[in-house]
Amino acid sequence: MKPERKLYHDLKKNTQGFIWNRIENLVGVGMPDLLGYNDSKKFFTVELKIATGNRIRLSPHQISFHVLHPNNSFILIRKNKRLLLVAGSEIRKLADNGFDSCAIVADSWSSVQVAFVSSVT
Repeated sequence: MKPERKLYHDLKKNTQGFIWNRIENLVGVGMPDLLGYNDSKKFFTVELKIATGNRIRLSPHQISFHVLHPNNSFILIRKNKRLLLVAGSEIRKLADNGFDSCAIVADSWSSVQVAFVSSVT
């Protein structure tokens, strides 16, 4: 199983009370991987990324999406066993300087769950 696909399966397994819809690349260039829906009836998007160093690969289209949609969007990053959730509004910092320069919204499955409920407006 590819690492991003495994991250998706882990996300579904470790978050309760969400409806997850995987968005295929055919929908639109730069569109995030997932559309989530929480118990508060709010939608949000999640881009899944696997990191090997301090940086992740982001296409110009992915950056543009998060610049245009900074609210209710997230980037979920797995680096080895480390889990990091970054707000979409941090996309420029993330692209330019890596995730160590960004404010981390959550760093465990339980805090990811809380972020998807409390951070989404």
